[in-house]
Amino acid sequence: MDATTVDNETATMNASNTAHDLSVNTAGTSASLSDAGTGTLYGIGVGTGDPELLTLKALRLIQAAPVICYLINHEGHSQARHIARLAFTDGNLGQQEIPVTMPMELDRQAANRAYDQAAAAMRAHLNAGRDVAFLCEGDPLFFGSFAYVLERLQPQFNCQIVPGISTIHSASAALVAPLTRLKDSLVVISGRHDDAYIRQVLRDFDSIVIMKVARQRQRLRLLLEECGRLHEARYMAYLGREQECIVHDLRELPAEGGVYFSVMLVTRAEDTP
Repeated sequence: MDATTVDNETATMNASNTAHDLSVNTAGTSASLSDAGTGTLYGIGVGTGDPELLTLKALRLIQAAPVICYLINHEGHSQARHIARLAFTDGNLGQQEIPVTMPMELDRQAANRAYDQAAAAMRAHLNAGRDVAFLCEGDPLFFGSFAYVLERLQPQFNCQIVPGISTIHSASAALVAPLTRLKDSLVVISGRHDDAYIRQVLRDFDSIVIMKVARQRQRLRLLLEECGRLHEARYMAYLGREQECIVHDLRELPAEGGVYFSVMLVTRAEDTP
């Protein structure tokens, strides 16, 4: 996969040295494999949408890394890069960018090919001693695309994680509502589970975060109604972005599927025994 070269190789190597000097692991201690001749792979969470919620550590590492990698759609747009846009300035001289086109299909073979190509491009930079920052919406290890990159490159390279604000916390904050209190139980599930599993979860748990809602939206609404919890559910899409959408009454949702960046949050009503 081709990388987009912003400047010359000399500036890139200078930026690489800066990134190694500044690199800090998640425990707060210095960490770099520059002495071993290979770079460090950073999985950087950029949050769900609000660019001001990018952490200071994420900002510093994005600006220092000589190579930045992120997913793009077929139109060439990257959600992760857009969220982290404040980190990209004229001072990022020599920084190379690796956009990875990710097919939004149910066919995992196409996605795996994209991850294989991305890993190959990053591997070349890491072997050359250049650090690579992979940008990921939300948190890198919470339903994050970085997990598939990690399994391909972790056996060979030093990998570090910079946590990002996840969908769970963005959803709770958007509603200005507690996620759990006292003895409340909490579960996070995928909306792709079968009906029987989701019914059981709705019966057994107080607070439920349902990810992967898009194509399952109408089916989930019917299951919530069947289990008597429709009034406790909220639907949210594009959290923290200009087109943020919050629906408090799921009966208002259109019958067709929703958008990819959506979630349902179910919390037990206070008057429910």
